[in-house]
Amino acid sequence: MKAILYCRVSTEKEEQVTSLARQKAELESLAEKYSIEVIECISEQASGYDIEREGVFRLLEAFSREEADILMIQDETRLGRGNTKIALFHQLHKLNIKIFTLTDHGEMQMSESDSMVLQIVGIVEEYQRKIHNMKIKRGMKRAVEQGYIPEKNLSNQHLSPGRERLEFPVEEVVRLKKNKLTFHEIAATLRGLGYNVSKATVHRRYQEFISLENDKENR
Repeated sequence: MKAILYCRVSTEKEEQVTSLARQKAELESLAEKYSIEVIECISEQASGYDIEREGVFRLLEAFSREEADILMIQDETRLGRGNTKIALFHQLHKLNIKIFTLTDHGEMQMSESDSMVLQIVGIVEEYQRKIHNMKIKRGMKRAVEQGYIPEKNLSNQHLSPGRERLEFPVEEVVRLKKNKLTFHEIAATLRGLGYNVSKATVHRRYQEFISLENDKENR
């Protein structure tokens, strides 16, 4: 098991800075107790109501890349407060990330109210995804009727016996990612459209696309 430690305080007061060091030390002790390997410790000073935190982006990216499977925090409020907390719980649940807290002395026990909200959010998101996939399938069916052939999504496949670069709509991947779908969910959606892609391939091409876009902006 591999974990990321996340420590947060809301102000820059000296006593709060000391709290960051204490959180880290106590979380490291908890990780040692459960023989969990710590790959990174993220510490930041930001409001728990603010979801646009660099530390949060870093840990979600690491979990998406499957670099770790456990998040360790002092208590649930360190991750976030209010709607931000629920949104982050939802993202972590979708990534199958376990949460360990100091207050629970191990894996976090979610409150009944938070659990109920997450179930509702999950149901709504599932129906939104089904509606979205139905729209894509209708569009694909219309394209096929107009002459598009999905089987020809490998370029020059007759010219080389080696493995070809699989072509699929990366722009659609970017759009789905903006809609908060995981790479696993995006890969499943593309496979439903006839693109035989893995989660790893989708993630790699997404990173390539973002890197190229960043290069264009920096020129």
